[in-house]
Amino acid sequence: MKLFSVLGMALIVFAMGSCGDQETSIQRKAERIHNAVLTVDTHCDTPMRLMRPGFDLGVRNDNGCIDLPRMKEGGLDAEFFAVFIGQGPRNDSVHNLIHDRTLEIFRAIHESIDKYPEQVELALTSEDPYRIESSGKRAAFIGIENGYAIGNNLSYIEEYYKLGARYITLSHSRNNDICDSSTDPDGPEYNGLSGFGEEVVAEMNRLGMMVDVSHISDESFYDVLKISKAPVIATHSSCRALCESPRNLDDNMIHALKENGGVIQICILSDYLRQPEPNPLLDEKLLEIREKYNNFEGISAEEREKGRGEYYETREKYKVYATVTDAVDHIDHVVQLIGIDHVGIGTDFDGGGGIENLMDVSQMKNLTVEMVRRGYSRQEIEKIWGGNAMRVMAEVEKIAGK
Repeated sequence: MKLFSVLGMALIVFAMGSCGDQETSIQRKAERIHNAVLTVDTHCDTPMRLMRPGFDLGVRNDNGCIDLPRMKEGGLDAEFFAVFIGQGPRNDSVHNLIHDRTLEIFRAIHESIDKYPEQVELALTSEDPYRIESSGKRAAFIGIENGYAIGNNLSYIEEYYKLGARYITLSHSRNNDICDSSTDPDGPEYNGLSGFGEEVVAEMNRLGMMVDVSHISDESFYDVLKISKAPVIATHSSCRALCESPRNLDDNMIHALKENGGVIQICILSDYLRQPEPNPLLDEKLLEIREKYNNFEGISAEEREKGRGEYYETREKYKVYATVTDAVDHIDHVVQLIGIDHVGIGTDFDGGGGIENLMDVSQMKNLTVEMVRRGYSRQEIEKIWGGNAMRVMAEVEKIAGK
């Protein structure tokens, strides 16, 4: 009996040691791959923090999800910094104010990049991040979140392109002059793209700007695919089959995205990765903030930014988060559905993004660890982490040159 006990204990110890060795091997392999491939995040809202006093992109901050030191720590080579414009009234006087605000955010991004020339460089083409990464610096792309920044003035698109914008998310939480949003409580306005929206897509194709289909309604999505001459990108969306949300793409949309040659960048935001569990305390706190800021309507841009900051900080404090496992489940789903060439990562950091063990950019390697654990090869991880998004960007550039 004693002999069996000794043998049993020995087997347990051996098994534990074997599991430990396997995990160490996974961690080491993930580290090698993560350091070797180009890593790109296609969406963050960190510029909102750049507009506030005390936040410095070049130092490690106690708040926020992204800064240059943490990008280096997490092994993130390139980031798309979004010029986010919250939806407001749609008239000429407000559009002029929004245009001014958009330019202010562009200036804040450029000033932050110019302040640290040894750490970061503005990226303008699909080739740039490879060159910038090889020089030991981080690549900073710029995108625009919400075509409301255009108002109804087509000329603003080229102006923003010249300032570095390389994609525009056509809408945000509500309909605008371009298209219907997936989340407007008043429902559709155009049942897809407006006539002006069709002109916007054509102008973006001409210039070589990626069309971002995140946030837009299903009908708008299909309208974009009908008229766009170039592949499109969903910079921060996930899979509706795994998490029911109008912000996510269903399987038919994902198949259509493949036919278009585009890419879906999985959003690292809990509500888009798994169905939220009932959380009455969080609901109560968020309702208080919405009431305080008039549901973010009819207030100044400064008040809206302050309110959004309070909203996300409160959500972070009381929320139950999804996990890295959940995030890679969405990557798996896309790969199983349409193959490895049409999926990537768009965190939405500083705009609600962040999950357990991936709350800021310093923890990005945890995604690579989970992909290695599931058997993804170096070549596959290279495509997911940046290759697919840069392939789409290169094709958009090529079509613009025709």
